[in-house]
Amino acid sequence: MEEKNLRQAYDGKRKKNIVEDVVAGRPKKRLFIGMLSLTSLCMAGLLILIWYIGVPGLAAIQPWLPTLLGLIFTIVILLAFFGIFNMVLAVSGLPYLPVLQKQTYEFINALFPFAVYLGRIFGIRRRRLEGSFIAVSNLLFRRKKIRVPADKLLVVTPHCLQLASCPHKITRDPHNCKRCGGCDIGALVALADEMGFHFFVATGGTLARQIVYKTRPKAVLAIACERDLMSGIQDVYPLPAVGVLNIRPNGPCYNTHVDMDLVRAQLEEIILPVKKGKEEAGDGQSTQSGSADPKRRP
Repeated sequence: MEEKNLRQAYDGKRKKNIVEDVVAGRPKKRLFIGMLSLTSLCMAGLLILIWYIGVPGLAAIQPWLPTLLGLIFTIVILLAFFGIFNMVLAVSGLPYLPVLQKQTYEFINALFPFAVYLGRIFGIRRRRLEGSFIAVSNLLFRRKKIRVPADKLLVVTPHCLQLASCPHKITRDPHNCKRCGGCDIGALVALADEMGFHFFVATGGTLARQIVYKTRPKAVLAIACERDLMSGIQDVYPLPAVGVLNIRPNGPCYNTHVDMDLVRAQLEEIILPVKKGKEEAGDGQSTQSGSADPKRRP
């Protein structure tokens, strides 16, 4: 019996360590930055080759064209490497320029397909690169020390977090969940009622964007797989977003789960603590979570 309990404790700790390693593990961050740096080097080499081949023809048209093209290519290369250097500073805990984060995301969008191709050559899967990006993005979020009131935080989860056999429709109102314990939706609804944040279940990126536009939050916590988190974090920028990876014991997009302890820890870091006076004044008022209708509160 004691051996069984020890085994269960070890398995639980191991699962949590795996999830935290994906979200914030140092090797994962280094992987993404390393592949992005390699991709930038290849891009720089390609641009230099294009310039070298085109110099004779450009000079024949106008003598100043090779200089102009070389200057443009040089600026592009320098901006790319400066973006990577800025990211390295952030990951290392050193001062960096957060104002360049939008340009960095655009740079990542442009080069990520090439990074995936290079990753295949080295046996690195796309999912690992996406998970590494999420780790870097979450670190940048924490470096900004963003904290918002609970009613200005939006938590979005994919529909696959709901039990596949569940007959209740929760995409428009999560409070339709009966909290049977068959999936993690009920626990998230209870957490939303307890802490006061907005909680929605989205069937896809279009609905998720509609939810963001409707609620107009100041920060987003998203629960999804690597691919959806990466695209979602970039789509909502400049709105700050933090990602929590789901757990897929049954494969992708089917009866997924999430580490609720990790979700709670992330929420406690983001949500501003309510002052005692305001908390007493707010007693009896309904918590906004997925619906502003207080009748929906169970």
